[in-house]
Amino acid sequence: MSEPKAEIRLPTSELRDDIPFFTKTLGMRLDMIYPADDPQVAVFSGYGLRLRVQKGAPEPPGTIRILTDDPDSFAGGARELIAPNGTRVEIDEANPPLVMPETVHSFVVRRLADQAPWIIGRAGMHYRDLLPDRLGGSIIASHIRIPDGGPVPDMVHYHTVGFQLIFCYRGWVDLVYEDQGEPFRLHAGNCVIQPPQIRHRVLFASDNIEVIEIGVPAEHVTTIDHEMELPNGPANPDRVFSGQKFVHHKADEATWAPFRLPGYQSRDTTIALNTQNVAGVHVVRKGEGAPQWTVHTSDILFTFVMDGTVVLEGEGREPYALSPGDAFAIPPGMKTRLSDPSDDLELLEVSLPGAFDTRVLT
Repeated sequence: MSEPKAEIRLPTSELRDDIPFFTKTLGMRLDMIYPADDPQVAVFSGYGLRLRVQKGAPEPPGTIRILTDDPDSFAGGARELIAPNGTRVEIDEANPPLVMPETVHSFVVRRLADQAPWIIGRAGMHYRDLLPDRLGGSIIASHIRIPDGGPVPDMVHYHTVGFQLIFCYRGWVDLVYEDQGEPFRLHAGNCVIQPPQIRHRVLFASDNIEVIEIGVPAEHVTTIDHEMELPNGPANPDRVFSGQKFVHHKADEATWAPFRLPGYQSRDTTIALNTQNVAGVHVVRKGEGAPQWTVHTSDILFTFVMDGTVVLEGEGREPYALSPGDAFAIPPGMKTRLSDPSDDLELLEVSLPGAFDTRVLT
């Protein structure tokens, strides 16, 4: 028994005008036509589509999108065509280049206490937006949680991104990545970067798992890979994906050193090194000395308060007393100071680019 087939029905008023358009202009195959003496129905196939063009069908003409690696050589280079039956045909790139929006700099403070309800997103996960204005579409920062642990209904997929970070904030999660060997457990305090188009899958989560996910740009495509099975063989940790290497940073193997901000210390996740300075990620805590006023030159500088308390002071602004779950973004050139840190303070700082200048104001 043959497998079932599906087709899309399109209307026409004169089938003889549509046949040359679909076969010659679009290069589709004519599979069926009837009745022979006065054709009323023709079936065309191509590009993963099966179209039934039928005289007098009640549907509107609709739109067909054809994606190709070389749109300029398809259908004479036209990007939009109208078939005789009224169907609109759009010709577009199969793999369009990633567009990085220009950052719209703003000073943003997002408090957990003021936050709207969590939104249920992909694979049943709960999301809260940490940067509502997304700095003009340049970045999305999400606080994600899965209240009930267990298997995660995820599929092998990848993201068309410039940079993506997963930082485990609470609990743990089991993950598997292309060319990174067997599944592993990402514990609280640890993080991974997901280089552009690396295939991966979320397998299992603890109860009340929480992660911070950073994606650049804010709007990016997630594609399901129905062919790849993970794990996919021996690990190849030196593989480079669009200029970036996979990183699994472990807190218990990290070294603490003085931070760029006086009065603080940090552990470097090595993400700047492994992304060729696309982004940098530091975990920050209280250090020696007094906090000072500073300005920075980073295009994007985002911070999430993981534990403890601190006061964010900004020039011309009222001080913000911050606590766990709060987040903020500081634009370049703005004078700020993180004062009165508690002994248990722990911050997650993400910058794009990874290396930038910080000037201490005296």
